[in-house]
Amino acid sequence: MASYDRNFTDELRTRLSIVDVVSRRVPLVKKGQNYWGCCPFHNEKTPSFSVSEEKGFYHCFGCGEHGDIISFTMKINNIDFRAAITELAAQAGLKLPEYKPKSDEQIAREESYFDIMDTACKIYTEKLFSPDGAHALEYIRRRGFSDEMIKKYRIGYAPKNNIISNKFVNTRMENVINTGLCRRGDYGLYDFFRDKLMFPIFSPRGQIVAFSGRSLDGSEPKYINTSDTELFHKRHTIFGLNFARDAIHRANRSIVVEGQIDAIQMQNNGFPETIAPLGTALTEEHIAILCKSNRNIVFCFDGDNAGQKAAVRACGIVMPFLRDNSDVKFAFVTGGKDPDEVLKTSGVDAMRKIIDSATPLVDFLWNTVNKNYLINTPNGRTQAEKFLTSQISKITDIKLRAEYENEYNSRKFNAWHKWKKKSDAPVIDVPDIDSLTRNTLTYIAIKYPELAERHAEFLASLNISLDDSAPEQNLDFTSAEKYIVSLKLNNRIKKLIQEKKSAMADIVSGAAGDMERVNQIDAEIAKCREKLETITDIV
Repeated sequence: MASYDRNFTDELRTRLSIVDVVSRRVPLVKKGQNYWGCCPFHNEKTPSFSVSEEKGFYHCFGCGEHGDIISFTMKINNIDFRAAITELAAQAGLKLPEYKPKSDEQIAREESYFDIMDTACKIYTEKLFSPDGAHALEYIRRRGFSDEMIKKYRIGYAPKNNIISNKFVNTRMENVINTGLCRRGDYGLYDFFRDKLMFPIFSPRGQIVAFSGRSLDGSEPKYINTSDTELFHKRHTIFGLNFARDAIHRANRSIVVEGQIDAIQMQNNGFPETIAPLGTALTEEHIAILCKSNRNIVFCFDGDNAGQKAAVRACGIVMPFLRDNSDVKFAFVTGGKDPDEVLKTSGVDAMRKIIDSATPLVDFLWNTVNKNYLINTPNGRTQAEKFLTSQISKITDIKLRAEYENEYNSRKFNAWHKWKKKSDAPVIDVPDIDSLTRNTLTYIAIKYPELAERHAEFLASLNISLDDSAPEQNLDFTSAEKYIVSLKLNNRIKKLIQEKKSAMADIVSGAAGDMERVNQIDAEIAKCREKLETITDIV
């Protein structure tokens, strides 16, 4: 029987929270940083069974049992290693592979990769402070980086020549290529990173596994990253996590920003719990890793359309990881700025205000629905319902999912029950709408909800329900809008005529009256009638 190497078992430990695995069989309560329950392996009344989500281990202070998700699954179910791996793979949604243990050759190759990476980083750091890297050093200092920060994050400069490929000319070529630092050309190896400000990418253990290079001449893309290698997978790598891990536990949350420089500046200006995804959009793997450290997450995005879309996508990704102890929020930096710029121009207090005023997930999702769907119409409400259902269904905690459903059902009942739009303008008294007109307006509201939204204030003033069904009518979009506009003009003319009669009566009776006002009303009536005559030009 084939055995499994650490690649797959580590993937299981990354994807699955030990708290989730254990809590399927043992009721747990969080106390401090750990979770506690009664040990399932011996009889006890006082909980002495501790589970650490951070470390991925459980330990019983009563009987001494200790282990991870694999040993727990084996012991609690009385099954062997292979059966436990199979069960956990199913929970994680992973295909069960048949791996062989790493060979001595593979171990030696990976050690060589780490050595090459570390040596390259030292070269880049030296070059940053050399004449070749003067423009890069000026740039990074201009961005607010002190020499201490440069040293801490081991930031460097990749020159335009083949400094790395020349350095490792006597090293096995395949090993150098497999690090992603060099590529094979017609005349041998050449450096992948040239004239770039270099940010090393660390594993959670602090080993350099890749690099991210920023352009200095304004060329796009701004950042290029090492391609996926044996050591580095962008979907599984979080920038700055090696520096932020302890701070995440102290702050009881993580903050997710969009870029490396934003993450570094946040970490060094009062928000050490900040991290950033790398090279790709946020992934399930990123969230799984973060949730093993802490389930409280603040996503901090730009306030533009791209940032809003990124937030909606993050919301969908984080849903399966929600638990009753999760606190997920969304903060937005407006005005075309990013966290780095806010910190430099407005200071730490302004950034803290943005983070502290972040919107809870339950409200962010609700606001998203109301902004993106025409909930004033049956069609729009149906689309909104489907979107909400699709998001809520991702929550794996059954009780929590039920609470979200109850919360949104309550909000929908209170906010969506009747089709109406509040207006600050006074309600206009108009003659009763005949059934033909009501049917026509109902048909338009159902067929063209965007028209109902555009003319919502007027339609609301009619005090009629547009939720009922209506007979099919032969009205295209343009004709439908002409119908509504003409109705608005006719009603406006009727109101003006009533105002004129009232003004004339005041003049005749000797009450306060103004002939100039009568003339103004006549002029407005004439304008409305002129618009009616040219209604074919109104689209």
